[in-house]
Amino acid sequence: MISGSVAIVGSPNVGKSTLFNRIVGARHSIVDDTAGSTRDRLYAQASWLTKEFSVIDTGGIEIADHPFQEQIRAQAEIAINEADIIVFVVDGLIGVSADDRMVAKMLYKAKKPVLLVVNKIDDITKADSISEFFGLGLGDPIPVSGVHGIGIGDLLDKIVAVLPDKKQKEYEGQICFSVIGRPNVGKSSLVNAILNQDRVIVSNIEGTTRDAVDTSFRREGRDYVVIDTAGLKKRGQIYEAVDKYSAIRALSAIDRSDIVLLVLDGNEGIREQDKHVVGYAMEAKKAIIIVVNKWDLVKKENNTMSDFIKKVRDEFKFLEYAPVVFVSAKERSRINTVFQSIDVAYDGYCLRVATSTLNEIMQDAQILNPTPYFNGGRIKIFYANQVSIKPPTFVLFVNDTHFMHFSYQRYLENRLRETFGFEGTPITIVCRERK
Repeated sequence: MISGSVAIVGSPNVGKSTLFNRIVGARHSIVDDTAGSTRDRLYAQASWLTKEFSVIDTGGIEIADHPFQEQIRAQAEIAINEADIIVFVVDGLIGVSADDRMVAKMLYKAKKPVLLVVNKIDDITKADSISEFFGLGLGDPIPVSGVHGIGIGDLLDKIVAVLPDKKQKEYEGQICFSVIGRPNVGKSSLVNAILNQDRVIVSNIEGTTRDAVDTSFRREGRDYVVIDTAGLKKRGQIYEAVDKYSAIRALSAIDRSDIVLLVLDGNEGIREQDKHVVGYAMEAKKAIIIVVNKWDLVKKENNTMSDFIKKVRDEFKFLEYAPVVFVSAKERSRINTVFQSIDVAYDGYCLRVATSTLNEIMQDAQILNPTPYFNGGRIKIFYANQVSIKPPTFVLFVNDTHFMHFSYQRYLENRLRETFGFEGTPITIVCRERK
């Protein structure tokens, strides 16, 4: 479970993205010697000493009026507001700059724990250069080298020591689903319609919901928990209309959910941001249902619904297993179709297939469609076993994992779906060589 969130901020070209990649252990963020490569907030998850936390990379903040600087500064302010801890990165080779002082003033106002990190300290001879950063008034500077990985462990020790001990509530025996989507698609209205009451604030102002709200309820003999995820507040010149990411709090909501409802605006159609929003749920291997809201506002013609579904399939090519339902949260119509999809998706998400049945399916699949020649040989599946649920995960014991072509693995996944349904839920197939 996520313990909290960390925002990495600083002026341009001090090595924030390099440090971000070191912390999360992957090359998520673009690294370039050109200042200003990172413009939007970038989120990822990291872990250290049994604690998991979210990390936010931000664009460089500077005084100069360069292109996109107003948007970059606004995005950084959002990240600072969302985070539990701020990692303020400065350049140890350059020393304290006017931009550093400006960022420091922003952080004074935030009243959040700040770790001052002096980057580019590649060897001991440069250690003395960190002393001038005491003048920023943000505590003891922490020397690191993002490029070489020096001091990263010490920094992570300090991060997990300061992280709040957040205990997220888990719901045993209840179907937990979150409602996600870009601002102003009607998430809170949908939650109210699902609960059949005005449980959460509804407004046409983007970002009315500031925190994730969990509500338990019972419907037709089944227990549910709905999480209404936070939107982003639009104030001043914060360009949320083009923001690629939902609030960091939505990540913890997704993490706690079994099922994610991606809400689209049926009247406005599909936007690029919708793909970014649902990307977190796909990476977390959650069951997904696509809910097209505001269907009452759509002008109906022949095949309007089927045409919209085709657009969804074209835009979300890796979500062909996700059902698409159409509702009007405002009029509280067709809400029953949402629950029908939730129940089906949850049952598939928790389904465990008997080993004997699973192996019969794998044998029949190889007879109907023999394995292709790939990478110098043909894959042979000796036997299969389901090792977990949420999502259903299957291990195939084979002769050589390099012989498995992705198209044949997709074929096997389709056979499992044809046999058991698995509507709304992802399937994980892992190949292992038999010893």
